[in-house]
Amino acid sequence: MAKTNKNEESNQEVDFSKRSQWLRAALLGANDGLLSTASLMMGVGAVRKDARTMVLAGIAGLVAGACSMAIGEFVSVYSQHDMAVAEMERKESRRGGPGEAVMKAEMESLPNPFQAAGASAMAFAVGAAVPLLPAAFIRAYRWRVAVVVAVSSAALLGFGGLGAYLGRAPYMKSCFRVLIGGWVAMAITFAVSKSFDVLGF
Repeated sequence: MAKTNKNEESNQEVDFSKRSQWLRAALLGANDGLLSTASLMMGVGAVRKDARTMVLAGIAGLVAGACSMAIGEFVSVYSQHDMAVAEMERKESRRGGPGEAVMKAEMESLPNPFQAAGASAMAFAVGAAVPLLPAAFIRAYRWRVAVVVAVSSAALLGFGGLGAYLGRAPYMKSCFRVLIGGWVAMAITFAVSKSFDVLGF
């Protein structure tokens, strides 16, 4: 009975490990979507104060970023898939036995490139929607910028906390590391765009 319980605990740990890897990948994708879109909107907002331009820049960033993430993830996972299949075929040829059932089971356990691409694109889009949606309903420039920063900051804290939970890291350090990194990215983008505008480019 004790042996059975140990096996069950081991299986649960393996399952959690696999889930945490997917969750961590999704979290990184959402964080990238949030930060790149918010920074893009802040950069455009530094030189154009109308809501339409700022929101269109955010939409373009969402679509372009999601497509880029999906294609990059698809190519990466497909390459890993091909290398794993080639390695399995080499092992099978060295064994010299049929082993088709074993090889089939191993191939089914490999990550699906299409699923990985879709998950990556979806995670990026969800993160990008965080600063984009509230900005679409605020006409006043100062309030729009303030809301984008505030909403993005809250989401960054949440992502940092979730990342700490998955990685079993200290919550405060993880949250503020992500938050300060996001602030730096938005500030740099805003400052660079503003400087080019002041110089007349």
